[in-house]
Amino acid sequence: MRIGGLASGIDTDSMVKDLMDAERIPLDKLHQDRTKLEWKRDAFRDVNKLLADFDRNKIFDMKMSDTFHSKIISSTQEDAVIATGSAGADSGTYRIEVEKLATSAINVGESGEGIDPKEPLNLDGPITFRTYGKDASYGEEDGEGRFFKEHSYEMEEGDTLSDVIRRINDDADAPVRMTYDENSNTAILEATRTGVYNEGGAEVDFNMDESGLFTALGLNTNGEKGAQNAKFTYNGAYTVEPQDNHYELNGVTFQFLNKTEGEASLNVTSDIDHTVEKITAFVESYNEIVDEINGSQREEVFRDYPPLTDEQKSDMSEREIELWEEQAKSGMLRGEASLSNGLTNMRSSWYGTVQNEGAFTSLTEVGIETSADYMNGGKLVVDETSLREALAEDAESVQKLFLNNEEGEGRGLINRLEDSVESTISQINQRAGTENNVTLDGYAIGKRMEDINDRIENFERRLESVEARYWRQFSEMERAISNMNQQSSMLMSNFSSGAAQQ
Repeated sequence: MRIGGLASGIDTDSMVKDLMDAERIPLDKLHQDRTKLEWKRDAFRDVNKLLADFDRNKIFDMKMSDTFHSKIISSTQEDAVIATGSAGADSGTYRIEVEKLATSAINVGESGEGIDPKEPLNLDGPITFRTYGKDASYGEEDGEGRFFKEHSYEMEEGDTLSDVIRRINDDADAPVRMTYDENSNTAILEATRTGVYNEGGAEVDFNMDESGLFTALGLNTNGEKGAQNAKFTYNGAYTVEPQDNHYELNGVTFQFLNKTEGEASLNVTSDIDHTVEKITAFVESYNEIVDEINGSQREEVFRDYPPLTDEQKSDMSEREIELWEEQAKSGMLRGEASLSNGLTNMRSSWYGTVQNEGAFTSLTEVGIETSADYMNGGKLVVDETSLREALAEDAESVQKLFLNNEEGEGRGLINRLEDSVESTISQINQRAGTENNVTLDGYAIGKRMEDINDRIENFERRLESVEARYWRQFSEMERAISNMNQQSSMLMSNFSSGAAQQ
């Protein structure tokens, strides 16, 4: 602890503090410079997040084939057959007559005295049954051209019927569900899929089971029933019997809900509304980026509002600090070449022609052009009527204009824009780094911050030395004053003694 002013009566603490406040002015300026760099770095990264989101989501979404080839499919018997279309679905009319639906196999045991589902079964061996599949990818061949998979469950001491049922139903590899109705003491074994896979035999075959469980439950493979394939006729000539209640043909997936009354007509057309919505949403997102970057280059710079020091903040309210920093951060990215050049490159992506075999080679031909208002900074305007006409005329050509995946003059507009966006992101990363940068020397602003940190550290060491010097000087002054006071007291004492003797 330092105690000053004992001899002089001077408030040494306050004087040293005032002197050090003056000495710290350059240090405060360094802290303010570092804060401004942090603000600039964060502002850059905010722009980069916007660009990266646009690249990952909006540009990626535009590249999906569904954007340009979404289909609308209507059915004259929607309660019996509906359909969905992939991007490659052929437009036109499909006539479908559904004669029967695919159903699942089910085996109901004979009612008996029943088994307590919570009592141990005490079976001799594993519970085993087979299910069948379409081809060799499902399992083994049984020698008669059928492919099967064997499901076996080892019995553990104390296992109950409930345990066995749970084990079978939890087996994702077995398309089987087992139920036991305690009210009627009846076991139910059924397939969880539709269709016939074991022609002439049981879909869930447990003839090889030696545990005795199925016999004890009154189940017999001959009692299985219900397995049936669907059956439909396409355009009055082509009959198919699929094992499921859906079937894909020419990129159209038909879903069978019921038998039809004669033929149902399904009409497949291009969903122009969907494509227009996608393109319009994309243009709006692009315009938001133009607004953001263009706005950053027009923001006014308030040089009379430097970052606040901690001492300044202590004398202000939160609202005052918020308003001050709003002014201080204004224009933080103004004049930054990586942004202005990036915006110019993005705008340029739209202007050129795309050499391709389609009907359209420029953006204006499909109803999209640059805003006539130069203050908009190159935002795009969509004429929906012209865009719809172009899509109705040749949606494939519109897709080529946007997405032609070639280099040079044949490169699609979206691909050109993506190149510009990724280039801008890369330039900003070099300038401001990313959140993954754990050190400051990995990007330009970080290196400047690192230099300021070194200067701050050196300056703080110098201030410690200066403050120590001030205290030494005041201490020497106090010592001198103390000595002077002692000498004065001694002289006064001597003078008083001499006068008394006279």
